[in-house]
Amino acid sequence: MADTTLRVELVAADRVVWSGEATQVEARTSEGDLGVLVGHAPVLSVLVPGVVQIAGTDGENVAAVVEEGFLSIADDRVSILSEDAFLVSELDRSQVEAELEQARQDEDEAAVRRAEAKLRGTELA
Repeated sequence: MADTTLRVELVAADRVVWSGEATQVEARTSEGDLGVLVGHAPVLSVLVPGVVQIAGTDGENVAAVVEEGFLSIADDRVSILSEDAFLVSELDRSQVEAELEQARQDEDEAAVRRAEAKLRGTELA
């Protein structure tokens, strides 16, 4: 019988953010949004700042904000590797808004994109 779940690991540079079994993963890559189900073809892609959504097998839906990184899919294993990643439950909207404002004042487009991704994540919490 074929496996019916994905083994998912979401890893930041300093910690494992989430690890477990899932039925589906959605992530944003440099090529566009990507949905992953069991049996997905092997892929190695570049992540862009955005929200990753994981449908856990226990009914838990996990949402996380990732920065730049990589997404690897092979043999029903999904590895999401990002320099920095946060579960949306870890984000404070007012703090993220302040971070976005500072990035705009600094005219740091990369920091603006990261803060905007975090802000989208807070809307899911």
